[in-house]
Amino acid sequence: MRVERFKMEREGLVTEGQEVEISERSAVTGQYTYLVEPSIAMSGIYRTRQRIKSRKGKIQKIEQTDRGFYLLVEIDE
Repeated sequence: MRVERFKMEREGLVTEGQEVEISERSAVTGQYTYLVEPSIAMSGIYRTRQRIKSRKGKIQKIEQTDRGFYLLVEIDE
């Protein structure tokens, strides 16, 4: 089990416990970013060895900070 953090700009788009789809965006440089679809939240940058292979996850927790909202997504890998 792996837990990854995604930045969400607006609240109320998803709920804790909800299953979500994850898509991968890659650049030629070997760096990858991920989206919780449909463009709900975005990950940071991952290198090739850190890639997320699974395309589905479950929202473990939604955190609210002064910088916005963050999703902690549990991924089965």
